[in-house]
Amino acid sequence: MTFLDVSHSPGLVAASVLIAVVAGFVGLSLTKDLSKKPIFHRKIAIALAAVALGGGIWSMHFVAMLGLRMPILFYYDAAVTLSSALLAILIVAAALIILHFSDRTWRHVVAAGALIGIGISAMHYIGMSALELCRAVYTPIGVVTSLIVAIALCVAAIWIAYHQRHVRNILLGTICFGFAVVAVHFSAIFATKFVAVDEFSEFGPVISNETLAIGVILASFAILGAFLWVGATYLEDKGAPEQAEMETPQPTVSKYGAAVRVPCEKDGGKVFVTSSEVAFVRADGHYTQVYTDEGRMFCAWPITEVVKRLTAAGHVQVHRSYVVNPDKVTSFERRKDSGICSFASDQCPRVPVSRSKLKSVQALLGA
Repeated sequence: MTFLDVSHSPGLVAASVLIAVVAGFVGLSLTKDLSKKPIFHRKIAIALAAVALGGGIWSMHFVAMLGLRMPILFYYDAAVTLSSALLAILIVAAALIILHFSDRTWRHVVAAGALIGIGISAMHYIGMSALELCRAVYTPIGVVTSLIVAIALCVAAIWIAYHQRHVRNILLGTICFGFAVVAVHFSAIFATKFVAVDEFSEFGPVISNETLAIGVILASFAILGAFLWVGATYLEDKGAPEQAEMETPQPTVSKYGAAVRVPCEKDGGKVFVTSSEVAFVRADGHYTQVYTDEGRMFCAWPITEVVKRLTAAGHVQVHRSYVVNPDKVTSFERRKDSGICSFASDQCPRVPVSRSKLKSVQALLGA
């Protein structure tokens, strides 16, 4: 068996490193502050982040492969090449779902990082199997080493980026992720030999380096465009606190205590409602719904956070799922061992009072 002599284009190697780092930054930034957003927005952000991270893994690999020089012409199987990209995106999506739709324990963080590492390795070797007119010959030590490197660095990247969701941690996690993708590819490549093959495998249509380059350029262009968009949001956020400080009116103070500003979502944007405007808050899974005289709004606070913050402003928990503003209650009706609070606004439905809270609510309302 005669192995082919191979070399690498330094420029394309550098470009592959850049793509990996940029993709990591975009993907990890898109998932910032997702806990404060509704589930639908989280799903969209996770899908976009999965495309950025998984597409970045794929783009890095094939940018580097475009820089691979061999003394023969070689091509790629289009079906296998596409499947490698889809696999990377799906595995990264599964890892992000673990991080954002379950309790973020250290076990889940490690599992998500390990899953991404496995996805990088799987993408690499499936992508390598797309080669036509030449075949990659692996060594067990090379495969095992690249897999260990991938898992270790991805666990480190996810741990750093998700331990505390600050910009600094995201940047450090980005570096770890980019290094993981690059390290896996080149540690595997340096332990891989190539031999010439006379025939095409014909699993799918064949694409040349030139055609592949067009696809990689388009994918890289999309990732870089997303990088500029995400970077612009960071710059915009820097000026936001000063502007908010200048424009936000001082909250009023209720007769029960200092008012609290409750972050809500309305018509796709974030608004702040003072506790004096809130009629009641209802638990909604891990989140809550805030009712005012104007209607209902989504709030990212869980009911435990609402109880902690709004009871200090004079609100009272009347049920395990409801916190009520006594100033907004217009009538109280007792029903055997429970009760009902009513409000003036048609936008506010009646609120149940549990048996355990009945006496304290009656005393507070003078009912």
